[in-house]
Amino acid sequence: MTTDLDAAERLSSAPTEDNEGGGDVGIGLLGWLRWAWRQLTSMRTALILLFLLSLAAIPGSLVPQTAASPTKVADFVSRHSTLAPIYQKLGLFHVYSSFWFSAIYLLLFISLAGCIIPRTWQFVGVLRAQPPTAPKHLIRLPVYASWRSGGTDAEKTLTAAEALLRRRRFRVARSGDAITSEKGYLREVGNLLFHISLFGMLIAFAVGKLFGGMGTVLVIEGKAFSNNVAMYDDFMPSTFYTADSLDAFGFKLDSFDATYQTTGTQIGTARTFQANVSYWTGSDPSKAKKGDIQVNHPLAIDGSNVYLTAHGYAPVFQVTDAKGNVVFNGPTPCLPQDANITSTCAIKVNDGYVDKDGNAYQIGMSGIFTPTAATDSSVMKLGPHSVFPDLADPVIYLAAYHGDLGNNSGAPQSIYELDTKHMTQYVFTDKDGKKSLSVPMVPNEELKLPSGGTVIFTGIQQWANFTVAHNPGTGWALISSVMAVLGLIGSLFVQRRRIWVRAVAGPDGITTVEIAGLARSESARIAEELAELALDLQDTAPADQPDADDPAADAPAAVPAAAPAAEKE
Repeated sequence: MTTDLDAAERLSSAPTEDNEGGGDVGIGLLGWLRWAWRQLTSMRTALILLFLLSLAAIPGSLVPQTAASPTKVADFVSRHSTLAPIYQKLGLFHVYSSFWFSAIYLLLFISLAGCIIPRTWQFVGVLRAQPPTAPKHLIRLPVYASWRSGGTDAEKTLTAAEALLRRRRFRVARSGDAITSEKGYLREVGNLLFHISLFGMLIAFAVGKLFGGMGTVLVIEGKAFSNNVAMYDDFMPSTFYTADSLDAFGFKLDSFDATYQTTGTQIGTARTFQANVSYWTGSDPSKAKKGDIQVNHPLAIDGSNVYLTAHGYAPVFQVTDAKGNVVFNGPTPCLPQDANITSTCAIKVNDGYVDKDGNAYQIGMSGIFTPTAATDSSVMKLGPHSVFPDLADPVIYLAAYHGDLGNNSGAPQSIYELDTKHMTQYVFTDKDGKKSLSVPMVPNEELKLPSGGTVIFTGIQQWANFTVAHNPGTGWALISSVMAVLGLIGSLFVQRRRIWVRAVAGPDGITTVEIAGLARSESARIAEELAELALDLQDTAPADQPDADDPAADAPAAVPAAAPAAEKE
């Protein structure tokens, strides 16, 4: 049976169900469509879809993605002949563009929109309406107090109660012989703000995926980069961000500053890690500006962010053939293998090398570079390795080959690896007649090749790896995240509550004052607030002293009364 308490207990701005009376609903196609829409647009479904979206993103971190690293995907496919076809059918190599991820994303988008729009409209209606009228029986509310005040005018009492409630920032209205008030709208505002912010984050994510892109590039000290596809080592476009969308800018790596802790348990930990660059917008490097890029502190250039992602060394070599012709001269970046930057690299001389017999072929050298070479017996067990990431004692261990590098095979090759399938390894003989397949070299040292050429280790440069990212949705995502946190704080800590005050003068001239309160969540705050209001109101309508012979006399205190039924959420 519907009572006057139902309207008072309902403090949510959520849309009401159309079938609260219990009639038949869902008959026929239209009924099923309405039922499906209500299920999809419920907050429960939205939370489930949000959880599913989080789970669906996990394979994108565990499985190599085609958009991020086609080389790693190809390597995974070659090593897992059974799993790879299954992953390809499920779209695990392109998770974020797969049909199932897109389906969850779109359903969550629709669900949040279906939740937010009617709730917002309902809440606007609640704000425009007056606070609900006082229930006929205030004593039925969860928190209740009353007293009798002789010689007090009821109208004066209501006026004083209205002033007290307004001073406490309640929204107040007169309802017959009662004052009705309401407070705590920020709770529902926070709830709506949280869900609207989630909706904004989804939009920002979609904008970033559709209109954003990124690329990676390795730059050696003294070298420059121009923002075009040909300069990238890897370029990852999107639907609306292609090679034609790249802004015109560039930068030059002037130097790289790296310092490391030399003592203690954190020895080798980087303390300074900074790329010093000159950058420009447009196509004129003469207008370059100075800047620096650090980890987690990117450089913003013309709508894109340049992130520092890696650092290493590039030994510089000069290679001459048997006739003294310089066939290679420059730095070769080495790929770090551990925290102490033990690195591997490959030097490839594709053309121009002629041996002492007049034969022309290609030269290749694979090396292990150690910034601070280990000198103890561990070298024999672990092989060449570095014991510190700085250039304290740089050594490179070279192995040389001659033959065909396989550049014309059609298969992609890594600049850090040497294909030796069609090559023959040189065997070196030292002055004591001892033969070896690799030779350690220090800067400015010269190595004689058995074919008559020479290799000179002329110096060491540094390199830095950069990721250039264009993410137009990042700012909106950050704003949405902040607003979501603020909305969550409001929805958790602000209490929606209502207070009614009724004053009725009896035939005997005694005014009966009743105060009742209702809060959506169980909390002692509404009882405390009601008690404070009752005490302040007794300055205008003081409670009569109870008769000692009348044990049933009312006490002039605000005492919570037991609710007749559980609160509705």
